[in-house]
Amino acid sequence: MRVKESGDMLIERRQHKVDEKLWQQLTLSQCFSAKSLTNLGYHLTFIRSSEAGSFAVLIKGGYCTTVSDNGDIDTKPVINVRT
Repeated sequence: MRVKESGDMLIERRQHKVDEKLWQQLTLSQCFSAKSLTNLGYHLTFIRSSEAGSFAVLIKGGYCTTVSDNGDIDTKPVINVRT
């Protein structure tokens, strides 16, 4: 593949493999909120469930964001995530 020397940029579009089973576990509200975050570069990493409900954890770089059952986004959650 040759690159034109006229200043054309090559744009690489990699798709991160996302576990579809993870997306299927989200509530509809979580799904809408998580999708808006993925448009900003976040990746759905895991879901935690408890008696109080579940929350989805999305990560972008070193930043962690959570989405509650009802779709509320917390950009500064008090959570420790091992990388």
